[in-house]
Amino acid sequence: MKVLDLQCARSHGFEGWFGSEEDFQSQLARGLVQCPICDSAQITKKLSAPRLNLKSVREASTEDATQSIALRADSMPDNSQKGLKNVPLNSPEHPMQALMRNPEFQAAYMHMAKEVLAKTEDVGTQFASEARKIHYGEEPERGIRGQVSRDEALELLDEGIDVMPLPLPAALKGTLQ
Repeated sequence: MKVLDLQCARSHGFEGWFGSEEDFQSQLARGLVQCPICDSAQITKKLSAPRLNLKSVREASTEDATQSIALRADSMPDNSQKGLKNVPLNSPEHPMQALMRNPEFQAAYMHMAKEVLAKTEDVGTQFASEARKIHYGEEPERGIRGQVSRDEALELLDEGIDVMPLPLPAALKGTLQ
C-alpha cells in the first residue's frame, strides 16, 4: 500500500492510499482522485518523507497547530476592511482559502463538519421554511442544515432567526469509505 501526499490546484493537501504508483497514475488519469475539501480533480503528488509515529511529537504538534490556527484567525483582517464583503467563500481571494491550505486547519474543519453532519438534519431547499417553523414554535427545536439563497438568509436574519453559512467539503456529502 502506498500512501501519497497529494495537493489540489487550490493548495489543499491530503493523503491518498493506493495499491501502487501505477494504480495512482491510472486513477488520476481517469479523474477518480479528487480533493476532499473542494472536489477538484486537478491533483499533483507532493514530495513526501517517511513518517515516524511518535505520540509525544504528535500531541505537541496538535497543541502548536491549535495555537497557530487561533493566531492566524485573530490576525486575519475583517472581510469588509479588505473590500471582500461580497467575495464568495469558494473564491481564491477569500481569506478562508488561505486557512484551508493549512493542514491542521483542514483537519479541524473536517472534524467540525463531521460533527455538524452527525448532529443536524438535512432539510435541503426547505431550510428557510423549516427554520421559520422552528423559530415560531410550529415545529420542535432541532438542529437543521440546508440551502438558502443570500436573500433568504438575510430575510431570516431580519426576522431574528440565526443562520450561518457552512460550506461542507464534497467528501463528506456522500458515503465515506
